Amino acid sequence: MMVPETEKHPVVLFDGVCNLCSGTVKFIIKRDRDGLFRFASLQSEVGVQLLINAGLDPGQLDSIVLCWGKKHYFKSGAVLRILRQLNFPWPMFYVGVLIPAFIRDGIYDLVGRNRYRWFGKTDSCRLPTPGIHQRFLS
Repeated sequence: MMVPETEKHPVVLFDGVCNLCSGTVKFIIKRDRDGLFRFASLQSEVGVQLLINAGLDPGQLDSIVLCWGKKHYFKSGAVLRILRQLNFPWPMFYVGVLIPAFIRDGIYDLVGRNRYRWFGKTDSCRLPTPGIHQRFLS
């Protein structure tokens, strides 16, 4: 399996069975008109390989991960960097980096711990529609 180059098209790794995470991917796609981001579930072959190549344990991650070149961003740091690349007005939220990471990630972790209860989960990853299929890595 070939691992994608993430310099030109950063890859957003997400929990493929989480309804909140799938909704977040839809949110990004709708606001990423230039098609910068690619997507893979944390559970996919590509997702696992990207994590392993970065020296990360795929079994220990349950947050969004942004793989961009040789850097990897997690939790609120990943979310803020993604928002920064979307169409206006979303880049304005990057000002959130001024909030200490332990506070941002504390809120992220609170939502993360409750995401299945609050938003539900599916039995398997959803398949992308034909119009956006090329942006998903399997």
